[in-house]
Amino acid sequence: MLHVRETLQAYQKNDPAARSKLEILLLYSGVHAVLCYRLNHWLWVHHLYFLARLLSQLAKWLTGVEIHPAATIGRRLVIDHGTGIVVGATTVVGDDCLIYQGVTLGGTGVMQGKRHPTLGNNVMVGSGAKVLGPIYIGDNSRVASNAVVLKDVPENSTVVGVPGRVVRINGEKTDHAHIPDPVAKELQALRDRIEILEKMLKEK
Repeated sequence: MLHVRETLQAYQKNDPAARSKLEILLLYSGVHAVLCYRLNHWLWVHHLYFLARLLSQLAKWLTGVEIHPAATIGRRLVIDHGTGIVVGATTVVGDDCLIYQGVTLGGTGVMQGKRHPTLGNNVMVGSGAKVLGPIYIGDNSRVASNAVVLKDVPENSTVVGVPGRVVRINGEKTDHAHIPDPVAKELQALRDRIEILEKMLKEK
C-alpha cells in the first residue's frame, strides 16, 4: 500500500491534469504499468520466472508499457503518457524518476551481464529518447526528447541530440554549447580581410 500511495502522490505532483488520486488509480495506464511491474518483480525475485514474464506480457498488452520483471525500479516512478516505453531486464531506475512516452531504456547487443542503463534519482527522460547500454545517468539529470544517449551523463546535467551530448551541468552551459559556428568564423575572417584591404586602398 505504501508504494501505491506514494505513486499516486507523485503523479499528482508531476501532472497538473491529475484531479484526484481515484482518477489516477483508475485511469492512468502508467500507474497500472508500475503496479503490475511491482507484482511481476516480486514473482521474479521468488523464482517464478515464467509467471512473471507471462503477466508482464499481459501488462504490456493492457498498458502499452513493457517493463521486464527483472528490472530494478525505485520508489515514486511516474510514467506519463506511457505508450511505447520499453525497460530492459538489467535496467536500474532510481527514486522519483519521470519517464515520458516512447522511451527506450535498452541494450546495445546480446552480451551477458549488465547491458541496460542505470538512472539515478530524480532523472527525467523526455518523449522518444533512447538510453542504451550499461551507462549511468546521474542524479537530477534531464534527457531531452528524442535524444540518443550512449555515454555516461554526470549529475545535474542536461543531455540533448543524436548522439546525446551534455549541454548543461548545474545550470551552466558546457564547452560543447560554446563551440563557435564554423561558417560564422569564416565570414568574420572575410570581413577582417576586407577591412584590411580597404584600409590599404585608402592609404595609396
